[in-house]
Amino acid sequence: RSLLAMLSLCLGVTAAEAADPLGAFADHQDIGETRHSGAASYDESTKTYAVSGGGANMWFNTDAFHFLWKKATGDVSLTADIRFPGPGGDPHRKACLMIRKSLEPDSAYVDVALHGDGLTSLQYRADDGGLTQEVQANVIAPRRLRLVKRGRDYSLEFAQTANGMLRPSGATQTVDLGDEFYIGLVVCAHDNERLEKAEFVNVEIQTEDRTASSEATELQSTLEQMEIASTDRRVVYSARAHFEAPNWSPDGSFLMFNQQGRLYRIPVEGGEPQLIDTGFARRINNDHGISPDGKTIVISDQTRGPSQIYTLPMAGGEPKLITEKAPSYWHGWSPDGSTLAYCAERDGEYDIYTIPVTGGEETRLTSEAGLDDGSDYSPDGKYIYFNSERTGRMEIWRIDSDGGNPTQLTDDEYHNWFPHPSPDGRWIVFLSYEPEVQGHPANQNVMLRLMSVDGGEARVLTRLFGGQGTINVPSWSPDSKSIAFVSYRLVPTTRSEN
Repeated sequence: RSLLAMLSLCLGVTAAEAADPLGAFADHQDIGETRHSGAASYDESTKTYAVSGGGANMWFNTDAFHFLWKKATGDVSLTADIRFPGPGGDPHRKACLMIRKSLEPDSAYVDVALHGDGLTSLQYRADDGGLTQEVQANVIAPRRLRLVKRGRDYSLEFAQTANGMLRPSGATQTVDLGDEFYIGLVVCAHDNERLEKAEFVNVEIQTEDRTASSEATELQSTLEQMEIASTDRRVVYSARAHFEAPNWSPDGSFLMFNQQGRLYRIPVEGGEPQLIDTGFARRINNDHGISPDGKTIVISDQTRGPSQIYTLPMAGGEPKLITEKAPSYWHGWSPDGSTLAYCAERDGEYDIYTIPVTGGEETRLTSEAGLDDGSDYSPDGKYIYFNSERTGRMEIWRIDSDGGNPTQLTDDEYHNWFPHPSPDGRWIVFLSYEPEVQGHPANQNVMLRLMSVDGGEARVLTRLFGGQGTINVPSWSPDSKSIAFVSYRLVPTTRSEN
């Protein structure tokens, strides 16, 4: 017998355990302040890592948990079947797949977290010492999870069964964790008086091959909801399809979006989208909305030529033409329900116009050279917010509802589009492109930003991959606490699912 085998026999462990007691990982330790020390072990016969951890939480700007880790570089994925073998414990106890910048308790990181109550989310701290945020996946208690790192982009994939077929959840985030990082398995008790245990089975650490710039990809669209106060995000619906521009219903119960020229609605909590009957209209673009009383839909449709504006009943039906002239792209509805605001091209210039909701003569509100677009009413009806490139860069502006008193509200290095005032009249949310980007194209690194309705400093709500289709139209929740938007991701067409 080999010396290793004899030693293993004497110690009562298998040769595999003696040779590699932590499996694919290098070490384990408590991170942050934990009253009870955690532990980690590996059983080669069952391909199971057992990790126990204490700690009060993994949130805000510091963490406390137990971490089984190794160092890694480059693009990588970490996959495991995860379960809590014991009952009880805090519903927010966590078993996580983590990539972490350092072993300091306030380190930047990204993880895929399975909570004790089944909540599943992509959690992250973008900067050392910053606050933790999350993107909640629209799935409860999946059995198999994967954390994928591709460059600075991280995503969550899941399967409902052990060792099952994985699919994207739509939860993604961009974070810079440097060239070398720590990757591994985490358990946090969410109760500093306890130790909690989780089991990670069929664990795989794989290099993500981004070889060929010619790698075939397809678009994944994700409809998300964000709480303004916390900036935490939640996936409502995600699919390998191209859809755009959510509207939030005035009663708060559903979201509406366009896909392949048609309109769909989906409950705010998620589910399967339902097609809305729009009669002959089969080329609806991303400029659509819902009347303040929730009874009528407005669309911009190109079925019969350049885009024109139509209305139809909320339940669906044959569209009624509102704008005889084209092209016209709807963007705002006056709070009293009487007037539509829109962007239109007339004689080579794009400007802001209004028209009665019943149709008739249109009124031109802007006449400066350059594109004016994205018109949306303030909730008191006094102003119309819009974006304009009249200064040479796309910025947010405001005019009186009759077109008077133009006021510039942003003046920074970004190109700012599609301002949407909150129903309570306090905030504007808008889309910002990097300085080198012209127009409002799709598939760009963009920001959603928030500022006062009177202008001032804008704060970043989130950074995402998106642009055209992300937030073209009004999408505030009626209580002004949340917004809806669409993020995008290019995913490999032929990606191995397991």
